[in-house]
Amino acid sequence: MEDWQNKFESWKVRRINRRNTLFFLGHSLVLSILLFSCSNSPNNTQKQANSSTDNTATTTAASDSNTKKVVRIVRSKQLTALAVLEQKGTLTKRLESLGYKVEWPEFAAGPQQLEALNAGGLDIASTAESPPVFSQAAGSPLVYLAANSSDGQAISLLVPVNSPVKNFQDLKGKKIAFQKASIGHYLTVRAVEKAGMKLGDVESVFLAPPDANVAFSQKKVDAWFIWEPFVTRNVQNKAGRVLIDGSGGLRDTNNFYTTNRKFYQENPEVIKVFLEELQNSQVWAKNHPKEIAQLLTSATQLDVPTLEKMHSKYDFALVPINEEVINKQQEVADKWLSLGLIPKRVNVRDGFLTPEQYAEITPKEVLAQK
Repeated sequence: MEDWQNKFESWKVRRINRRNTLFFLGHSLVLSILLFSCSNSPNNTQKQANSSTDNTATTTAASDSNTKKVVRIVRSKQLTALAVLEQKGTLTKRLESLGYKVEWPEFAAGPQQLEALNAGGLDIASTAESPPVFSQAAGSPLVYLAANSSDGQAISLLVPVNSPVKNFQDLKGKKIAFQKASIGHYLTVRAVEKAGMKLGDVESVFLAPPDANVAFSQKKVDAWFIWEPFVTRNVQNKAGRVLIDGSGGLRDTNNFYTTNRKFYQENPEVIKVFLEELQNSQVWAKNHPKEIAQLLTSATQLDVPTLEKMHSKYDFALVPINEEVINKQQEVADKWLSLGLIPKRVNVRDGFLTPEQYAEITPKEVLAQK
C-alpha cells in the first residue's frame, strides 16, 4: 500500500511539472514575439547598431591589448639609468610601436633576477658579475647582452655606527651578512684576500637585502656588504657607517645586462632598441645630476640632495664587451670554483655573443670606445 501511494505521488509531481513546463514554454514564446517586435522598431534598430559598434570597438581594443607581446625588464630600485628609462617612458613608446608592452618587475637582488630569467618570469636582468656565473653553473642558457661600469663606490661594507671595528682585519671571527652569489659576496671574498685572511676567518651570513637590513639594525650581524640605497639610508639614520667600499681597486669587474638564449633569438630588434634607449639614459643621467635626482625623488621617496649623493657614486656608462671583459668574468667563475661554491668549471664564453652579433645590437657610441 505504501509503495502504491509513493508511485501515485510521483505521478502527480511529474504531471504538474509537465503542465508547468508547457505553461512556461507558451509564456516564453509570447514574450519572445513581443520583444522581437519591439526590437525591430527604428529606434531600437539604431540602438542595436550603435551597441554593436561599441562592442566591436571594445573587443578590438581588448584584442590589441592582448596581442601585444610583453617584455619584462627588471626595475632597478629607481636609482640608475635603468630607472631613468622607466620614468621617462621613452622605451615604452618605442616598443609600443613594435607591438610590445613593457613591464618592470622588482626583485630583491641579482640571484633572484636570474632565477626568474631562467624560469621565464623576466626577460632582461641587470646584475653584478657573480649571479650570471652561478646561473651558468646551474646550466641556464644565459646571454650577456651588455656590460656596464663597475660603480664600485655604490657597494659598501657597513658596520654599526658605534662598532669598535676600524679595519677589515678586525672582523676576523665576526658575522658578515650579504646576499649569496651577489656582488656583496664577491667583494667579501676580495676583501678577505686583500687583508691576508681566508674566507673561513669570517662567518658568512647569507641574507637577502631586506632580511639583512633587519638583522643589521638589530645588531645580529657585525657587518653587511650592500649597495645603494641601503648604504646611504643606514648612514643617514645613524644605524651604520662605511668601513670600506668597492673603489680603490677592490672591485675590478663589470655589471651586466643579461637575458636567456630564447629571448635573444626571438627578439633581436627589442634588444637593439632597449640598448639604444639605455645608452641615451646613461648619457642624460651623467650630464644631468640634479635633474635625475628631481626625476626620481617621487618614485624613491628620497629628497633631491640624498639622491644626488647616491648618484655621484655611479659612472653611468655602458662599456663594450671585449676580450678583457670576458677574461675578467672567467676569473670570477674560476674563483667561485676554487672556493667550492659552484659544482663545476664554467666556461663563461658560452654566454657571450660573437663580435659580429654584438655589433648588431650595441649602440655605435659604445662600440666606438674600443
